[in-house]
Amino acid sequence: MSPSSQRPSTDAATSARMSRQRRADTEPELALRRELHRRGLRYFVDRAPLPGQRRRADLVFPRLRIAVYVDGCFWHRCPEHATDPKNNAEWWAAKLAGNVTRDRATDAALAAAGWQVIRVWEHEDPVDAAARVQAAVQR
Repeated sequence: MSPSSQRPSTDAATSARMSRQRRADTEPELALRRELHRRGLRYFVDRAPLPGQRRRADLVFPRLRIAVYVDGCFWHRCPEHATDPKNNAEWWAAKLAGNVTRDRATDAALAAAGWQVIRVWEHEDPVDAAARVQAAVQR
């Protein structure tokens, strides 16, 4: 197995912390959804933009072909807030680099299919992020 597919053993505290990480309905995602809804925008939640694609967007405007992803700073390597774990550093480096590679491949596949991708960092102000999404919807 490659290092990125073979999960290392972790201590109990790390395992407990990681088990609490949500895949969907995170606070930044909910804040963005509330702000977009307040602005009168309607969207689908946690949906694959392309048929047969396993990669799901956090918000999808299918008729407009807009997919919105709310990316966590740790998991998606935010240029401002990314951190490098010290335990199992090699495994984590490969895992996180794989996440970024997958994100770029998703962006490219959607763009090739005529979709606009909007990526929002978890630390972004939801009002500012909603303004970016609304501007794309209104174009």
